[in-house]
Amino acid sequence: QVQLVESGGGLVQAGGSLRLSCIASGIISSISDMAWYRQAPGKQRELVAFITDGGSTNYADSVKGRFTISRDNAKNTVFLQMNSLKPEDTAVYTCSADVQTRIFGLRTYWGQGTQVTVSS
Repeated sequence: QVQLVESGGGLVQAGGSLRLSCIASGIISSISDMAWYRQAPGKQRELVAFITDGGSTNYADSVKGRFTISRDNAKNTVFLQMNSLKPEDTAVYTCSADVQTRIFGLRTYWGQGTQVTVSS
């Protein structure tokens, strides 16, 4: 089985920065797209950013110029550098990965989420 574990969330003041990490573990053949989502209380989950195995990226308009997604393919890890944080960035951030395994083929796996709280 594949597990995704996030870390790096916490409480930060507006204008501050945080760096989220998400490590995929298990018997992994390959990982294609990796992504970060977030869900604020009372709101739907939204895609924040994704990155392909080739390094192409895309961002939600609300985070462009402030957030940067990157990955370390050798370590099966995806990062989200968040700068100039705003109170409206407060949410549970969850990573996802499209993982190829010998037993289960290609599936999307999800982490458990990490809380990011930005105070004004």
